[in-house]
Amino acid sequence: MNRKNNMVWGTLVAALLASCVDTEIADVTVAKPESIAQYEYLNDYAPLKSYIDRAANPDFKLGLALAANEFIEGGLVFRLAEANFDEVTAGNAMKYASCVNDKGEMNFETVDKFVTAAQAAGITIYGHTLAWHAQQNNKYLNSLIKDKELPPAVGEGNCLHINTPEAKANPWDWQNIYDLESSLLQGKTYVFSMKTKASSAVTFPLWIETPNAGNTHYGIPQISAGTTWSTISIEFTPNSDCSRLLFSFGQFGGDLWFDDMVLVEKGSEQNMIKNGTFEEGSLPSNWSKPSWHAHSYSIIPTPGDAAVMIPVSVASYDFQNGTPLPGWGDGMTLKVEDGVFVIETSNPTDSWKKQICHETKVPFENGQTYSVSLKIKGTVAGNIGLAFQNPDPDKGYPNCGNFPDIPITTEWKEITVKTICNGEEALRLIWSVGAYGGTIFMDDINIFYEKSASSIPLTPEEKKEALTLAMNNWIEGMMKATGGYVTTWDVVNEAISGGGNDGEGFYVLESASNAGANAANNFYWQDYLGSEDYARIVVAAARKYYAENGGVKPLKLFINDYNLEYDNHKAKSLVHWIEKWESDGVTKIDGIGTQMHVTYRANAADQQKQEERVVNMFEILAKSGKLVKVSELDMGYMDESGTMVLTKDMTEEQHKAMAEYYKFIVKKYFEIIPVAQQYGITQWCATDAPGAPGDSNWRGGEPVGLWDSNYNRKHTYAGFADGLAGK
Repeated sequence: MNRKNNMVWGTLVAALLASCVDTEIADVTVAKPESIAQYEYLNDYAPLKSYIDRAANPDFKLGLALAANEFIEGGLVFRLAEANFDEVTAGNAMKYASCVNDKGEMNFETVDKFVTAAQAAGITIYGHTLAWHAQQNNKYLNSLIKDKELPPAVGEGNCLHINTPEAKANPWDWQNIYDLESSLLQGKTYVFSMKTKASSAVTFPLWIETPNAGNTHYGIPQISAGTTWSTISIEFTPNSDCSRLLFSFGQFGGDLWFDDMVLVEKGSEQNMIKNGTFEEGSLPSNWSKPSWHAHSYSIIPTPGDAAVMIPVSVASYDFQNGTPLPGWGDGMTLKVEDGVFVIETSNPTDSWKKQICHETKVPFENGQTYSVSLKIKGTVAGNIGLAFQNPDPDKGYPNCGNFPDIPITTEWKEITVKTICNGEEALRLIWSVGAYGGTIFMDDINIFYEKSASSIPLTPEEKKEALTLAMNNWIEGMMKATGGYVTTWDVVNEAISGGGNDGEGFYVLESASNAGANAANNFYWQDYLGSEDYARIVVAAARKYYAENGGVKPLKLFINDYNLEYDNHKAKSLVHWIEKWESDGVTKIDGIGTQMHVTYRANAADQQKQEERVVNMFEILAKSGKLVKVSELDMGYMDESGTMVLTKDMTEEQHKAMAEYYKFIVKKYFEIIPVAQQYGITQWCATDAPGAPGDSNWRGGEPVGLWDSNYNRKHTYAGFADGLAGK
């Protein structure tokens, strides 16, 4: 409508057009300007669904898309839908991301209430949507196909296990002794080897001696043990005869494991260690320890190696580009000097009043442990804080996990701190430096997490199996929630890419490989289930779980897609893919949904071409033999220059032109689609869109509705009604 009328008439319009609104408003008599009088004809129109010739089109359903919560409330939206439409579609409430959380737990509370409200109103629901690549819970689904951890390498047989309760001051504070049955001889060269492993890396001495002889040899090469099994070998020559080995690990706290212990004279194969493989199950009496040592040792089954963890960098800064990290707060200067980040602060105050920020576009993962390593020093000793933060001001910049305070000394120190991120949408790491008075120097900052190196990707077959189960669980849950009441579904939504060649001259399916920048936001089930099995798996699950959960009436499953009226080759490709999916002789797809988010074009030649494409699309879909549903009809307006016109700038003539296009589309549907294939038409937007272009609203600010934002009928209402009536 023309919004250039004098604003004084704003309230009069609402009163004068009372019968255009599906609520009761008292009649008011006033003198009417011409711009208002021309809307009076809309008072004579009945509710939309009354214009359908039920005798000629007995199965046709007129639908409306709406927000499930608004329908559940039972207010104006509910009454408008009940009065004018046969069927409703939930815009988002029945989609995967609306019902499945990050752990895969499903919540169908809104769906339950939506079904209950529709049953009470005697209005059917069109299910939207069972399978789609958008609005999925990517975090959960990706967790199902992440690399799998390899089980620890299984140890063979037995080994010697030593446990010390703590690290002490001297090597001799914990010792294990082995008394040889034949002495090591002065001047002879010996080779000692064994497999070693420790709970943390350690190096400790092996000494040799003869008891009470005062001839302990301290210069033998030391024994090393890492966190995975390795074999050590040392060579030594005694300068006196010795009959005892002293394993001296007093400065170690934790677990040690020894295996395959061998001591031979060089050139000989005669092992001087009894039961060096520890397979006999009990230690020989050769082994002992000082009586006052409290550590334990025994033979146990050989453990495997734990997973090796490797760092994965999230971000790093060496400041060689001369750019400091950003920050805020009075009395703080940030700069880079000689490749070092310099933070000059004065007037110490609360730590959070001066902050340094690292911000990322991809949130830190909730529940993941992160580490931050850096070199740091200051002009004075002190501490600074470090924390995760959600930068949303509407939520109060919530804290998402604190690291231990970072200590600062006047000498360069390498510091690593770690903590768990414990909040959603943590996009920042914040250094809080407000309580520090002086100059801080930082360098070589690295933000990272650790992942197991002992993991391998799932095979394609394993990924398909995991996601097939997830798809079945999802569809079973939805069918239980709807209890057989919802008999028609978008079983697969927007599968055709609109490009490429499948080898038969038709477009390929949507995929992460052809989605460009959108790939990161979506989850492409078809990439894992397979182009042909994708739809088959979903259809089979829908039919199985519908029947198992109260489904009695025939179930109708639709493939829904967009731009079919603009790109007729896409319409042909969709029909082709349905034929391919059904070629297994088992899969049955009942219908095709065409999303018609159309635009009236003021350029007459362009508009004529578009109308020709609409006719071509209906003819292609009619020849498919499938049910045909206009699933998401709405309309915008494009001026001669190719610019979309917003509602606030629309003229009466432009609104009337849109009404004629609505009438054209609806009439052509009835003319071209055979009666037996007519499922129905769903208007996607009841009212004009709020917001502005580019915001979160669908077609923000455009005149997409049959009613205006105050629920007054528009010229497009008349065009739609006339199309239904065949005028």
